[in-house]
Amino acid sequence: MSDAPEHPKKITRAFVLAAGLGKRMRPITATVPKPLVEVAGKALIDHALDRAAEGGVETAVVNVHWLADLMEGHLSHRTGGPALVVSDERDALLETGGGIRKALHHFGADPFVVFNSDSFWLEGPRPNLPRLIEAWNAETMDILLLVAPTATSLGYEGAGDFDMDADGRLSWRGEREVAPFIYAGVAILKPDLFADTPEGSFSLTLLFDRAAKRGRLHGLRLDGQWLHVGTPEAIEAAESQVRRSAQVP
Repeated sequence: MSDAPEHPKKITRAFVLAAGLGKRMRPITATVPKPLVEVAGKALIDHALDRAAEGGVETAVVNVHWLADLMEGHLSHRTGGPALVVSDERDALLETGGGIRKALHHFGADPFVVFNSDSFWLEGPRPNLPRLIEAWNAETMDILLLVAPTATSLGYEGAGDFDMDADGRLSWRGEREVAPFIYAGVAILKPDLFADTPEGSFSLTLLFDRAAKRGRLHGLRLDGQWLHVGTPEAIEAAESQVRRSAQVP
């Protein structure tokens, strides 16, 4: 038996959802795709891609649809990691699930990370993507979501998404209930979950539902604060919070 230390878990590929219309962010998104909206001096998608690189992601597939030429131009000028592959959805917007299915050949059989391009948070003591990858367990999980506390998430006014048990299993909130956790827009998924999915447009919620019914949808609580950047007004609130956090010794 070897005394060598166990190698840390590695997930080296990611899919970044960047094709949406960003309707709630209008009028800004009439001329700028939402992933290119700047918060704290950096485009939202660059926040996501920089976090991916810091977490060990080597290749990221980014889907494009709305104002796709602007997206491709921006991505072509990025420097540093991860290496980028564009998945072109100009012909048809495929939603979250359909967009990933179209690009599935880039991922092989290994699990991969999914980012919403507008996922934005202030880190706690430990960066959250490495924590998520470390928590991944393919034997007990089909999907692992980064989730944030509903009550402390800036700019979010909904009723939450999930309850979480002591083992980290997630279940959807019931009707007319308030749930303690919301999906923070980062997940780890297995490619084989897409084997029995519709062609064309469908939502990742379909896969979340299936995994939850099997008891294999798990969550990891975000360490830090999630900032919901869904409207023009939310940008200013998020930037104010970033400035405040920078002033904390």
